[in-house]
Amino acid sequence: MVVEGLTRRFGGRNVVHDVSLNVAPGQVTCLLGPSGCGKSTTLRLVAGVDRQDRGRILLDGTVLSDDSIHLPPEARHIGLMFQDFALFPHLSVIDNVAFGLSGAKAAKRKRAEEMLEKVHLAGFGSAYPHELSGGEQQRVALARAIAPRPRVMLMDEPFSGLDNRLRDGIRDETLDILKAENTAVLLVTHEPDEAMRMADEIALMREGEIVQRGAPYNVYNAPVDRRAAAFFSDINVIRGTVRGALTDTPFGVFLAPGVPDGTEVEIVIRPQHIRIDFDRDGRGPNPTPEDGVPARGTVIRSRYMGRESLVEFLMDHDGSVLKATVPSVFLPKPGTALWLMIRRGRCFVFPVMKTAAAE
Repeated sequence: MVVEGLTRRFGGRNVVHDVSLNVAPGQVTCLLGPSGCGKSTTLRLVAGVDRQDRGRILLDGTVLSDDSIHLPPEARHIGLMFQDFALFPHLSVIDNVAFGLSGAKAAKRKRAEEMLEKVHLAGFGSAYPHELSGGEQQRVALARAIAPRPRVMLMDEPFSGLDNRLRDGIRDETLDILKAENTAVLLVTHEPDEAMRMADEIALMREGEIVQRGAPYNVYNAPVDRRAAAFFSDINVIRGTVRGALTDTPFGVFLAPGVPDGTEVEIVIRPQHIRIDFDRDGRGPNPTPEDGVPARGTVIRSRYMGRESLVEFLMDHDGSVLKATVPSVFLPKPGTALWLMIRRGRCFVFPVMKTAAAE
């Protein structure tokens, strides 16, 4: 499926602006972003329940929608899954799955039974939706959506109604089935963890536009700006000014190649990439090329989060607060002096933008 330059306006405002995507069979592309960024509107345009003001949508070379053509949803060979499952309460499970199928009754039933077996619900055909758990209802919705063999599956926050205990397993099962069917998938979510877990490609949206697109590893480890980095995890921000392509800070010098002299920059570092060392009678560890110069801070609080410990520091040099995470249990008492060092290979340097400065 190819999406080219989709734009949709409401009240004179671009809710979606110049969005382009290419989703191949068997690939999961995730539209990721905060509420109101335009990702669900994009999904509705692709589904055909809304029409773009500009741009076009193609499937296997056939135009589904452009300036003159607009096929209705039922003619697009596209499956839909939503967070509320939308099962028919008065129909049995097998009748729900068979609902969108055409052909002879026996053939429809056979296909429905095949799909229920795929989602591990063989034997549940005579049950009704209200008799199923949330996870089971989600599997029925998946079976119904895939039964007509759609070439594209659109999924709008399909797992948000499930509790955390079930969610990961259901996601993995869903992904396996969609991959086995070689279905192109366009998934909408506001949860970075879900996008990282399921997507082959992430399209990060902000204010109606795609601001960054790529494989999960690349989007996470090479964010386009501070806001992109912050969307995926907590961040620490240290400010400095560029002089001769270098930025001097209490943590030592950081490279800022290509940034003009006098530019104020933000050095962004995730909590898990801060190294903590002990205080030695007022002295810290020796500087290293990898970790730079140590700066001292005092523990404000520490909390055990299950898989890691989160420690917050009040920094001596400017009174700022930095956060660091440590695997397993590390719970220094408030008031403890410790030294922090920043991994040079894990930080990002961005020029300060007006929008970032106002945050």
